[in-house]
Amino acid sequence: MIIIQISASDTWQIRHEVMWPDHPLEFVQLDEDNEGIHFGVYLEEKLVSIVSCFITNDEMQFRKLATLENYQGKGIASALIKHILQLAKEKELKKVWCNARTNKKSFYENFGMKDTLQLFSKAGQDYTIMEIYF
Repeated sequence: MIIIQISASDTWQIRHEVMWPDHPLEFVQLDEDNEGIHFGVYLEEKLVSIVSCFITNDEMQFRKLATLENYQGKGIASALIKHILQLAKEKELKKVWCNARTNKKSFYENFGMKDTLQLFSKAGQDYTIMEIYF
């Protein structure tokens, strides 16, 4: 498993396939993608998992964490989360947060993230804001 920085456009296909397959590809392209830092996990030269990070002042939001279905449950997304949390520590950020699908909340709790109980819905999905302070 190799985790490297990738371009925003490299994230779009996995975002689309995993998160929003019923929407057009443009739905997963963020206006702020060019301002982000994007990471991908490669297994045997195949991109299988992605995440996008956006740093503002002393905090980082990560968005669009997605792993191809055939590769889920193998610790790949966990390795990616650990990678970006380490990046946040190296950059001496104070907080990392995300908008987590409510049915994935326990996954983020495994990394010490706490549910803020700030709930909202988007495109038929329910979310909660999860965060961790350093």
